[in-house]
Amino acid sequence: MSGLDDNGMMRREFMRRTVALSGAAMMGSAGLGVSGGVWAAGSDAPEKKEIRVGFIPLTDCSSVVMAAVQKFDEKYGIKIIPSKEASWAAVRDKLVSGELDAAHVLYGLVYGVHLGIGGPKKDMAVLMNLNHNGQAITLANKLREQGVTDGAGLKKLITTKPGEYTFAQTFPTGTHAMWLYYWLAAHDINPMKDVKVITVPPPQMVANMRVGNMDGFCVGEPWNNRAIMDKIGFTAVTTQDIWTDHPEKVLGTTADWVAKHPNAARALTAAILEAGRWIDSSLPNRRATAETVAQKSYINTDMDVILERMLGRYSNGLGKSWDDPNYMKFYNDGAVNFPYLSDGMWFLTQHRRWGLLDRDVDYLAVAKQINRIDIYKQAATAANVPLPKSDMRSHKLIDGVVWDGKDPKKYAGSFKVRA
Repeated sequence: MSGLDDNGMMRREFMRRTVALSGAAMMGSAGLGVSGGVWAAGSDAPEKKEIRVGFIPLTDCSSVVMAAVQKFDEKYGIKIIPSKEASWAAVRDKLVSGELDAAHVLYGLVYGVHLGIGGPKKDMAVLMNLNHNGQAITLANKLREQGVTDGAGLKKLITTKPGEYTFAQTFPTGTHAMWLYYWLAAHDINPMKDVKVITVPPPQMVANMRVGNMDGFCVGEPWNNRAIMDKIGFTAVTTQDIWTDHPEKVLGTTADWVAKHPNAARALTAAILEAGRWIDSSLPNRRATAETVAQKSYINTDMDVILERMLGRYSNGLGKSWDDPNYMKFYNDGAVNFPYLSDGMWFLTQHRRWGLLDRDVDYLAVAKQINRIDIYKQAATAANVPLPKSDMRSHKLIDGVVWDGKDPKKYAGSFKVRA
């Protein structure tokens, strides 16, 4: 791995993808338009100086960690205290109780709590998106030994050799559950009927697969790459191949916390925006980030396991290697971070599809309640981050179906494979 940052092709490709920060600065307040400078009670001082932000040991916690390590928080008059958590359920409970001020958290978890799905009901807030891409579905080597290397092979095996096939995700309403279910369904495998699905915290995935507790899992990095390096599994699909530039983790908190601390919420968002921009701005910064988050107090794994896929250098454990242009991004000229209403609505449509929601809701109204575009726009102005022209976006997913947020009820009910 020592030669990764010296690989000429990799460097050229990375720099081609990386937008110059000066260009981003010139775009500063383009798009939706922001009137900055008027904060709560006529003051822009953060109501709370020390902000406790929970995170799970995953590569996509990096902008939260680096905002504190690189002291971007100090610029905005706050001190971020990263708090390592054991599971997404713990993050949920500590947000609801107020033990955490905010968290690096699964997009769908925030929406689930807001609607009272599978746990306590509490009005929630999404302040920003933390990353795009960078998750994967790993299958156990025992499936490869039976001829499975992809979704089509898995469908064939399940059809020809019926039995109990177990797959793990990290939280019932979370992103990994939705990527896993969507991928299985795209191959005509019903996750609610054809396989068994269990919940396992991210850092425990590899150990559980090693002892045979599951046939596959969906999780964030570095745990997919760890499974390959430990020779217990292989990457069947990356989540960016399910949905290129998909939303992933968010900076989440409760609606009450934002109401009491609007300036602190703005400062926290701005600091993490700057950290994401710093990470994405150069290869050396990505390497420094990998070295930092690999430490015991954060992810606690070998730096090389993190760095490979953070630089877009993928190998699938089956002999294929490639440079992925859609690797994990933390900023991408601000495109990563805007809390698009359509992104939040998508998770609701999948919750409905899989029976987690027992009825259609007002998808747009819920997204507007949760996604605090007002706070984000203030933070983006403070950090000189460009804004998009719309609060909705459109994408075609792996099954060829387009999601644009225009008719979420129809979309949710349109899938052949559903609960």
